[in-house]
Amino acid sequence: MISPPTGDNTPRWPDDRASAVALAFDLDGPTGDAMLGGSLWSRPSYFSQGAYGPWRAVDRLLRLLDTLPATFFVPAWVVENWPRQCRRLIDAGHEVAHHGYRHERFADYDLAGQRALIERSQRIFAAELGTVATGFRTPSGDWTPGTPALLAELGFSYSSSMRDDDRPYRYPDADLIEIPARSELDDYTSLAYTRDPDWPSGGARIASYPATLDAWRREADGYHAAGGCLVTIFHPKFIGRPGPAALLAQWIAHLRGNRPWFATLADIAGHTRAIQGVQ
Repeated sequence: MISPPTGDNTPRWPDDRASAVALAFDLDGPTGDAMLGGSLWSRPSYFSQGAYGPWRAVDRLLRLLDTLPATFFVPAWVVENWPRQCRRLIDAGHEVAHHGYRHERFADYDLAGQRALIERSQRIFAAELGTVATGFRTPSGDWTPGTPALLAELGFSYSSSMRDDDRPYRYPDADLIEIPARSELDDYTSLAYTRDPDWPSGGARIASYPATLDAWRREADGYHAAGGCLVTIFHPKFIGRPGPAALLAQWIAHLRGNRPWFATLADIAGHTRAIQGVQ
């Protein structure tokens, strides 16, 4: 059931659910600054840490998610190098969406360069996965002013790149739905950042597991009370390790207790278009 929009702009979710949850994962693999700068190739252990995401963590997360839908933002380079694992995501009913080719900073590219990256990635998705993506998350949280309109032109339905709301909205100058995520629900924030020393990444957490679980539970309860759309920024190479995966399982059990609408971001974008009368 889709309820009609109301004058107070309060979100309404299918099946009379009070809130929505999108479990979203950035399956970066070993892509990113070190790969783009070339230093990755001289650090096998660093490469293997990133490779842990598609190589080992995907299977664990698929078992953990069971029947819950999820969205995986995947650089096309990862699709090229781990096509079987990426196809398993689709076969399990999850959404696979764009996250650059090698996790580039989109602000470093003009619109022509962004177009080339996206079109190359779509060709790889079509060839390896038999589908093209309708969702996009900018790899480094940045882009240029014309990027939303470019994404709409290239057939994308939504972005999940910004941090400015706890419910979806439509860009005023582009036929694109934004479904914001929040850094409080980024596993890097609690489970991966290290300082002094900063290697190995994830070797010393800035928060304990109990503190992290408590924070995530409170975030979930707050979103639920506000009728919001909770969107995660999880990374399989961290959240998919045995310890954090057990933590994630406990948090999902808490989420289930609130009975939100669990959905892919593509489904949330479609719902948003329906209730706002956007075609």
